Amino acid sequence: MKYEHFKNIFEKTLNKSLIIRKLFYSLLNILFLRIWYLHRYLKIIRKNLPEDARVLDAGSGMGQNTWWIARHNNGWKIKGVDIITDQIENCTRFFIRNGYSSRVSFETADLENLNEENNYDLIISVDVMEHIENDLRVFKNFFNALRSGGILLVTTPSDKGGSDTDPDNHQSFIDEHVRSGYSPEEISEKLKQAGFGSIDIHYTYGKPGHIAWVISIKLPVMMINRSLFFLLLLPFYYLFTLPAALVLNAIDVRKTHKSGTGLFVIAVKN
Repeated sequence: MKYEHFKNIFEKTLNKSLIIRKLFYSLLNILFLRIWYLHRYLKIIRKNLPEDARVLDAGSGMGQNTWWIARHNNGWKIKGVDIITDQIENCTRFFIRNGYSSRVSFETADLENLNEENNYDLIISVDVMEHIENDLRVFKNFFNALRSGGILLVTTPSDKGGSDTDPDNHQSFIDEHVRSGYSPEEISEKLKQAGFGSIDIHYTYGKPGHIAWVISIKLPVMMINRSLFFLLLLPFYYLFTLPAALVLNAIDVRKTHKSGTGLFVIAVKN
């Protein structure tokens, strides 16, 4: 499934209106369980960060996480980096037009070549590492870029069916992934090799969250992949499925999971 193809379609639509882009950000916050977890942990850890914290959104994509952080933390200075230049340019224009240029910036960058030292109090990496072959190098770059006591937040698929891998041919539902997911032991070991000392890992997307993902993300994407005509039917589809997906997401984020198709990782530079 060429997931990036659908991102490009939506990106073109978002550029037509500030209101449409804001509404789309709100929709992403509702639909994607990984963002529920991200917001939850950001609210918990913000008390441990300075009021003028410097934040790196590593793999900022369409800018939805940068937007949420900027709106909820007035003193923080945030930089979003992504390898896709068009997305960086679109985000830059959007944030300038909304008056955030004094504390939010964007830059085209490859995380494997990130070369900053002691510059950030917080780095977030939301479903990015599964796209990167040389992940250990990126984790080392993150470690170097953080200040002492700085925090790294990572969301990524797990090896328990992350990316909805086909068990017969081991292919991911999303073709752009170079790995289907991590085990807690694997990602913990790589973070230790990168220099991190304090590492906390939780499973996400337990049974409730996985079901919600299938009905709210996977099935619509599969249908659109067959015919763009389904875009016209999406509002009616979500009218019936969205309430159930939201209830399942709410259950998932409040439970402790022994297993799940996602991981949430908190690592601290001691």
